[in-house]
Parts: sequence; structure tokens; C-alpha cells
Amino acid sequence: MDNRNSFLGRRKQRDGDATSVVVIGLGRFGGALATELVRSGTEVVGVDADEDTVQSLNGILTHVVRADSTRQAALDQLGVADFDRIVVGIGSDIQASILTASLLKRMGVRSIWAKAISEQHGLILEQLGVDHVIYPEADMGRRVAHLVRGSMLDYVEFDQDLVVAKTIAPREIIGKTLQDAAVRRRHGITIVKIKGADGAWHAAGAASVVNEGDTLIVIGPVERTERFAALQ
Repeated sequence: MDNRNSFLGRRKQRDGDATSVVVIGLGRFGGALATELVRSGTEVVGVDADEDTVQSLNGILTHVVRADSTRQAALDQLGVADFDRIVVGIGSDIQASILTASLLKRMGVRSIWAKAISEQHGLILEQLGVDHVIYPEADMGRRVAHLVRGSMLDYVEFDQDLVVAKTIAPREIIGKTLQDAAVRRRHGITIVKIKGADGAWHAAGAASVVNEGDTLIVIGPVERTERFAALQ
């Protein structure tokens, strides 16, 4: 409770700071997310109902407090409506996740991200008006499946049919400029970055020459990107 009071006092001086995020639910997903945000320089207020969880992150997160996010009074006391971004990372208790998201919407929070553990859970969150519904297990499963199935070194899905992938340059474009390789016309993908022997990433342009062993960052539809990455 002392942590909460000291946090509230400081937060009043930081109203409008867009680099502050509240993470509610500090399990594996929420805890990892909150920790990574802190590492990137973001002020993070972590909230969890479990005292042991709170203590385990004390000193790691900017602020961490024990509170029941399903209670309006607790959220009011934390001043969560003053934050631009709130992540609801509660996964094991669907009822608590839904109630928390509902209260946040009622309080007028401007940007809510919420974890869903099933399609039905996510649908309810969307119906409540949650801005961003996250499916971490499903998203990771799809990502790993693409990596296992093809020859991509890394893979990030931005939309249902738009991905960015890292792959090794195939033989058919070695020694050619991107203009001559015409990968957009032939394969329907775009090469945006090239990492050569110097180990540095360079912006890809029409005059860029692809050398053997170069690593490429490509963007395009899922199937076309996979086919390009599978070229030998």
C-alpha cells in the first residue's frame, strides 16, 4: 500500500506522459511484457492481486502494487484513467479479465490492450470495445509454424496476409542488383533491408547488389514470402 501511495504522488506530476503504461496482471505474459517495457525506457506501473507476484517484481518495474482490478474503487485509487495505455494481461481468470476491461472502458481509458486466451474470450473483449486484443499463444504458434516449415530466420505477422521475414538471399538473385532481380514482379515480395559481410543493415534500393550469404529483410503476403524464402 505504501508503494501505491508513493506512486500516486509521483503520477500527478506526469499527467499526459505518453511513455507510461499500466500492466494489469503480472503472470508470465504480463510480467515479461512489463519487464521488457522497462528495459526499453518506458515507465511501467504493474498491478496484480497476488502479493508474492508483486514482491517478485518489486525493484524491477518502475512501480508495482497489489490491487484487485475488478473493483472500481481500486482502479480509481490507482488513477489509471490518467494513462494513455493500459494492458490487461490477465489470462487465467477470464471473468476478471472481462470485468477489468469493462471497468477501464467505462472510465474512459483511451487505449486498452488485452490478452485473450481463446477466440470466445477475444470476441467478448472486442464487443466491450477493447482497442487491441492480443492472442500471444496463438500468435507464437503461428510464428513458430512458419519458421519450422520454411527457411525463414525470423518472421513477424502484421496483418492476416502481410508479413516481414528475415531470410538468406537465394542463388537466383546473387550478383544482381535489385532492379535486375525484379523480385517484386517475379515473386510478389519487396526486399527492404540487406545485411552483408560487414554485418550492418543497409536500406535496399534499385541499385543494391545482393551477394552470396547476404541476409535479407523482405515484406509481402504470407505464401509468397514463404515461397521466396524457400528458394535455394
